[in-house]
Amino acid sequence: MIKLISDSTSYMPQELIEQYNIDIIPLSVILGPEIIDETQVTNETFYAKLNKSAFHPTSTQPTIESVSTVFEKYVSQGDSILFTCISSDMSGTYSTADTVKNQLRQIYPDAQIELVDSRSNCMELGYATLAGAKALADSNDMSLAIKAIKDTISKSRLLFIPESLKYLQESGRLSKASALAASVLQIVPILTVKDGKADLFTKIRTRRNAKKVMLDELKNDIENGGVTDISVMHINNETEAHEYIAAIKELVDLKISLVSIGPVVGAHVGPGTLGVVWVKA
Repeated sequence: MIKLISDSTSYMPQELIEQYNIDIIPLSVILGPEIIDETQVTNETFYAKLNKSAFHPTSTQPTIESVSTVFEKYVSQGDSILFTCISSDMSGTYSTADTVKNQLRQIYPDAQIELVDSRSNCMELGYATLAGAKALADSNDMSLAIKAIKDTISKSRLLFIPESLKYLQESGRLSKASALAASVLQIVPILTVKDGKADLFTKIRTRRNAKKVMLDELKNDIENGGVTDISVMHINNETEAHEYIAAIKELVDLKISLVSIGPVVGAHVGPGTLGVVWVKA
């Protein structure tokens, strides 16, 4: 058997995780004295805690021990492993998994453990993982699954806008001066992921206009080749996310997933964030 494993920052809908029998290895958030496994707390509970906390959150990768426990469970019984994860430029998760892979091969020389760096997170990672799951369900072929994952990575796009620049500034991704200037001028950065790292797509005056620009980018891909999958993502911002789904439904007749982004990514961009991910046909 080929066992598909991913990390928690994909934020895939639970029903799809269960449908394709995908194991999830969690990342965690450090909030003051607490280390919080993001799979062991609801997003609502975490963001309520964050709102009251005097501490700025930081994220942490899985430990070698936690990854090894999951991997060895399968290789010890002769199964192969296919692991997809958050960009190696955003987290040490890939490096940890590679260390575990090398350690386990000393014990199980014939073990097949394949790692795929998604070069992103959230539902860009999620859609890539699901593409691998579907390929395995059809063929049970490792090479075909890896190809499907990489093809999906190459065809996906992610755009998002934060509610506040506070978390970007405090996590070191934006200078205090830039954050202050942007706030005064009502400049909203539209962010994306490029070459495995968070990057600026463009800067727009007002959140309303920024949402329209994201919608126009999606519309352009719908009209030029089409899209196969769309997710609207939010951080503790469900009402606006539902409104955005309604706007997208004016453009295309597809099921649009609503995805709540968890604590690890939320620690870096903050509550109120709104984003959209899609996969081009």
